[in-house]
Amino acid sequence: MTKEEIISRGVPVHVGIIMDGNGRWAKNRGLPRTAGHKEGLTSAKKIVAAAASIGIKYVTLYTFSTENWKRAQEEVGYLMGLIKGHLRAEFEFYKKNGIKIEHIGDLSGLPEDVQTEILNAKKDTQDFTGTTCVLAINYGSRDEIVRCVKNLIKENVPSEEITEDLISSSLDVKKLPDVDLMIRTGGEKRLSNFLLWQCAYSEFIFTDTLWPDYNENEFFADIAQFQNRNRRFGAVPNQ
Repeated sequence: MTKEEIISRGVPVHVGIIMDGNGRWAKNRGLPRTAGHKEGLTSAKKIVAAAASIGIKYVTLYTFSTENWKRAQEEVGYLMGLIKGHLRAEFEFYKKNGIKIEHIGDLSGLPEDVQTEILNAKKDTQDFTGTTCVLAINYGSRDEIVRCVKNLIKENVPSEEITEDLISSSLDVKKLPDVDLMIRTGGEKRLSNFLLWQCAYSEFIFTDTLWPDYNENEFFADIAQFQNRNRRFGAVPNQ
């Protein structure tokens, strides 16, 4: 299916991606895990650009979870440096593709220099109107929901005023629509605490492809597969 045909059939508004398999990709080649993360960054840029080229409005990338702090200190340090360096160096890439940067996760729990780069990237791209790339960094969905509830309590919101819409609008990115399509690479078939609230009616695609090997052609094939799904949102057709 051509890119034009995919666009003509209507693309998902919001795609979430669990970018799994960097470490195994590196291990299979006798390389350190850090080499897999570096190659995974290249794949992320390709996929975000591909999403922008077909008009997908939101792509959320599971970049660093609240559980990833348990990894070896050397690997965590490398990932923080990779995030910081990427945000600093990629402005022209964002500009060329009209990509706006957003962040979900506990910003306060990140190193100050990483916080600064995230805030600068958000500010520098805030007027871009193409795809919004949401970086989930120091993110866990349960943590997001707990922080949301604490904020509502702090604001003295009466319990009778708490609704699904209010919670949705009080999460880390206020106007982030629900996920239409969730893709996980690397062969695992679980959400791993990613966008639990936003995935209530998502379609899921799991692929054995390791993230550094995931490319635009497979991404477009996954979008085409999504377009063939019958999304009912709990209703019965023709009733």
